[in-house]
Amino acid sequence: MPTYTKLTAMGQYVPARVVDNDELATIMDTSDEWIQAHTGIKTRHYAMNDENTSDLATQVAQQLLQKSGVAASAIDLILVTTITPDALTPATACLVQANIGASNAFAFDLSAACAGFTFGLATADKFVRSGQYQNVMVISAEANSKMMDFQDRTAAVFFGDGAGGALLQATTDPAENSILAEKLQSQGNAEVIHSGRVQPITKVAADNYPKTDAFYQAGRDVFQFATTVVPEQMRGVIADAKLSTDDLQYVICHQANLRIIEKIAVNLALPMAKFPHNVEQLGNTSSAGVAMALASVFDTLTGPTLLTAFGGGLAYGSVLIKK
Repeated sequence: MPTYTKLTAMGQYVPARVVDNDELATIMDTSDEWIQAHTGIKTRHYAMNDENTSDLATQVAQQLLQKSGVAASAIDLILVTTITPDALTPATACLVQANIGASNAFAFDLSAACAGFTFGLATADKFVRSGQYQNVMVISAEANSKMMDFQDRTAAVFFGDGAGGALLQATTDPAENSILAEKLQSQGNAEVIHSGRVQPITKVAADNYPKTDAFYQAGRDVFQFATTVVPEQMRGVIADAKLSTDDLQYVICHQANLRIIEKIAVNLALPMAKFPHNVEQLGNTSSAGVAMALASVFDTLTGPTLLTAFGGGLAYGSVLIKK
C-alpha cells in the first residue's frame, strides 16, 4: 500500500530584539525612506548574545510537538535547512535533536540558501513516502545577522533572523496527501550570492587560522532572476498538477523583497491578496521566510497553495501543497 505525506502542523519563531530602519541608518549611509521604497522592509529581528540558529529552530520544534501531540521520542527525522548554522559541524539539526530529546531520530542539515524550505519539504517527502519514517520535522532557521557586513548597505538592510517549520506525517489515505507537485533546480553560479567562504591556507605556518567572509549578493541580478526565471518554474509546477493559477488559494514566495513579490504577482496575473507576506516586519529571513509565511496562514488553508523560493546556488524550488 503506498505511503503519502500529510502536512500536520506548522510553527514559527522570531527573536525578541527588533531593529528598525532608523537604527540601521545610524550605523550606515541609508534611511528609512530608501529602505522602504526599495524593499518594503520596515523592521527585522536579530538573535543576540547567546541565542543562535539552533535556539530559533528548537523553539519551532517544541511548537510542532505541542501542536501535533506527537512525543519527541516518536520523531524519526529532523531536517534543518540553514545557511547560518551554529557551526560547520555538528549539524544544527543534531543540536535541535538534543534540545528536544528526540532520541530516536536522525538529524541533518540541508543547505539550499533561501530555497531551503522548498528543498527541505521535497526531501522529507521522499523519506516519508519510503514507508520507513512516520514523523518528520522540516525546520528552516536563520541567524542572518551574524553573517552581515554592516558596512554593506546593499545587503545588511534586507536581512533578519527567524525560524519556521513543519511536521510531516505518514498516511496511507491518498486524500490526505499534502505534496501535490514539485520542481527543484539550480544553476551552479557561485558569484551572485555567497556567504561564509572559507579561505584555503597559503602556507604551513603556526599563525594559520580559519577565515570566512560575510554575506554578499548582487541585488540587480537577484531581482532579474527572481522575476523572470522563477515564474516560469512556478507555471510549470502548476501545469504539472493540472491546475491553473486561478485554482491557487495562496502563492507563498521567498520573502526577499516586497517589490519582487509584487512583480511576481503581476507576472502571474494574480492579486497581491493571494500572496501572504511578512517581509515588511521580519525582513529577508532566508530559508525561514516561506515557512513562517505558511505558518501564518496554515489554519486557513482550504485549497492548493504554491510555495516558491530562490537563493544562492542559484537554487530555486517550487512545491505545490494542500492541507
